[in-house]
Amino acid sequence: MKSRYSIIDFNALQHNFLIVKKFVGPKLVMPIIKANAYGHGLVECAQFYEQSGADFLGVAFIEEAIQLRNGGITKRILVLGASISDQIPLFLNHTIDITVASIEKLQEIDACARQHGKKARVHLKIDTGLGRIGVRAANAEKFFIETLRSKFIEIVGVFSHFATADKQDSSFMHEQYEKFHEASLFFEKNSLKMPIRHMANSGAIMQFPESHLDMVRPGIMLYGIYPQSWMRSLCQLKPVLSLYARVVYFKVLLKNSGISYDLTWKADSNTRIITLPIGYGDGYPRALSNKGHVLLNGFKHPIVGNICMDQMMVNIGSAQAYNGDQVVLIGKSGNQEITINDLADSSGGSPYEILVSLNGRIPRYYVYPDNLKSQNLKT
Repeated sequence: MKSRYSIIDFNALQHNFLIVKKFVGPKLVMPIIKANAYGHGLVECAQFYEQSGADFLGVAFIEEAIQLRNGGITKRILVLGASISDQIPLFLNHTIDITVASIEKLQEIDACARQHGKKARVHLKIDTGLGRIGVRAANAEKFFIETLRSKFIEIVGVFSHFATADKQDSSFMHEQYEKFHEASLFFEKNSLKMPIRHMANSGAIMQFPESHLDMVRPGIMLYGIYPQSWMRSLCQLKPVLSLYARVVYFKVLLKNSGISYDLTWKADSNTRIITLPIGYGDGYPRALSNKGHVLLNGFKHPIVGNICMDQMMVNIGSAQAYNGDQVVLIGKSGNQEITINDLADSSGGSPYEILVSLNGRIPRYYVYPDNLKSQNLKT
């Protein structure tokens, strides 16, 4: 076993996927697997979702979509971000759905599709208040008319994105929904087939059923993480990722001695210190220096001194530890647990940021449900 590693438990992922299905009933589900599936493994998670009956897969960039195609994924994929002109042939050649966020880009896609003799499958992005990409809701009708005139465009979906779905004050979320609903009525008013409407992310799935529309886009909740800690009461998710390191060094630090860069912590008495071979170079937040904790043999112990690029130190007091002992950084030990949300609360950061920061230096090991084990799944 490696000196630091993560366990990705697809039993928990299956549980969370079923929670989403319970929330949304017959609506379509597009799991979001951008940023290496929130640090859980892009292709591995895509394989799981494909076998579990997901309807679409959502990524941020065309490079992620191509990686999925090269990994054997055949499920419909939508790139949610905006694209540049010379990427359009990649969408067509790999059968990837394109987000269209302006009339100018629509015209470029139509011309490129005409040149290649293919129809481009697109989802039209409406900006209802996030302000990132998309045609403003007030201009949506002109956008839709221009799209319908395009001979080499197939409108698959129309969508928007919430800015405040993880807030307890839901007023702006409802305002965004109303703008999107009003804009999408264009198709109904003109007796046109309604594209797949999608808007709900994890927070909206949990607290705003009306926003589920035709399809939802769950992200962080699939991985067992709540967008905000207050949302724990809305459903019972199971964390998918746990993170471990093994003790590589033990010493007794003498009273009044400091530790790590800048000596930001000093011992007030002789104490036992262990060193773990993991640090901010692996994506563990440096902001948890002198704030975070780890679990050793069912007990919680504080991280002391500044977290280094490749190492961190833990004060275990009078407890015992030996080289090779397993330490839990995220997960359970005995009756104790440390969650991603705990790390976010302690560091003042975001659970999203912490998850996606855990990088490829940390080996991942996968645990699969028996009903999904097959030669198509990597172990």
